[in-house]
Amino acid sequence: MKILIIGGTRFFGIHTIKALLKQGHQVTIATRGNATDEFGDSITRLILERTNEESVKNVLSGKYFDVVIDKIAYCSNDIKYVLDIIECRKYIYMSSTSVYNPKHWDTREEDFDLWGKKCVWCSRMDFPYEEVKRQAEYALAQCYGEKNSIAVRYPFVIGKDDYTNRLAFYVDYVCHQKPMYIDNIDCQMSFIRSDEAGDFIAFLAESHYDGPINASSNGTISIREILDYVEQKTGKKAILSDNGDRAPYNSEPEYSINTDKASSLGYQFSNLKDWIYELLDFYIDMNKK
Repeated sequence: MKILIIGGTRFFGIHTIKALLKQGHQVTIATRGNATDEFGDSITRLILERTNEESVKNVLSGKYFDVVIDKIAYCSNDIKYVLDIIECRKYIYMSSTSVYNPKHWDTREEDFDLWGKKCVWCSRMDFPYEEVKRQAEYALAQCYGEKNSIAVRYPFVIGKDDYTNRLAFYVDYVCHQKPMYIDNIDCQMSFIRSDEAGDFIAFLAESHYDGPINASSNGTISIREILDYVEQKTGKKAILSDNGDRAPYNSEPEYSINTDKASSLGYQFSNLKDWIYELLDFYIDMNKK
């Protein structure tokens, strides 16, 4: 198939491209052209400014792809700019579990009502992150319902290639004895590994699924469990203080993500605690250098 990825030059987008090429697809990426990639002449490249309607129109107008994977759409306008001008058989939008209000134990796809509010055409800065992601999904359901589309809802994506360094923050602050403020230390949370996040997108490109779908590693973990492990491995104690630097996952509620729909399609996610401690070891070793 001919597949367009909007974005994709870093983090789990790279894993998606690798999986699609392994599957034998023709891959084109559309980016601002500022970042280099490792794929040489195995992919085609387009240059555009994702948030500029005219740029998107000039580059994508009249083009057809079997599948469009939009990794960097945030808001309803981003959806509109692409779907108003490009022809595709399937559109895959990178959403987030942040659309759930609130997340809770066994959070399921239907817990977010796609018709709960009327779609508002907005830019990325018009609302907080979680609301612009909701507006993007409202746009897909309410304004482009005739399109075959998938909204993939991920929790926090982590891995050795995670440029956000959110999980690494906790290891760094323990290793260097820096005070941190954590307001949800015992809340259980969900994560997914970056390579698995990329692989699942490639899996969906070949599926016949339509609609929202959750994706997450099996199981949950709390920040206390993470800190306990780092303390045990380093022999250093976490310094918790109301005056410390705010930790990355603060204000997250206790929740888990139900992935029964993905399982029914034949995709089985890994168990979180089979790999997260190895990732923490990686960050611990990085702090020794």
